[in-house]
Amino acid sequence: MIEVGQKAPEFNLPDKDGKMHALKDFKGKKVVLYFYPKDNTPGCTKQACAFRDNMNRFNDKNVVIIGISKDSPKSHQKFADQFDLNYLILSDEDLQAIEAYGVWVEKNMYGKKYMGVSRSTFVIDEQGIVEKVYKKASPDKNAGDIIDYLESDESH
Repeated sequence: MIEVGQKAPEFNLPDKDGKMHALKDFKGKKVVLYFYPKDNTPGCTKQACAFRDNMNRFNDKNVVIIGISKDSPKSHQKFADQFDLNYLILSDEDLQAIEAYGVWVEKNMYGKKYMGVSRSTFVIDEQGIVEKVYKKASPDKNAGDIIDYLESDESH
């Protein structure tokens, strides 16, 4: 997994409308990049809606929110429309960014092992360097934890 102090890996991925977005497009802004397992699941919906509900606070700090999962742009479109998501969610069906950030991991549910996305969030500074990592981010607390971090002295 990418660690604090490392350069954030570049990516170029489609949004729900098929428009491509690259990390370098946001140079000069702080970026909160969060990876989540799947659209329309309880934890992912809770996390996505918490970012939506706090968008004004992120906008006030000139912070860009980007969510990434391996769902298709079409799935993202339904997810964004259903929950009125007001930020970018990008589709990484080929695992380009998911693998580059080290969040494609072996999971274990009911004794069955499978590969999936580890819910993780990276705060990337204006120069593209990772300044904070939330491994195993909490769907309930992730957005609030990041706001607390951004409002603390630690992030300046």
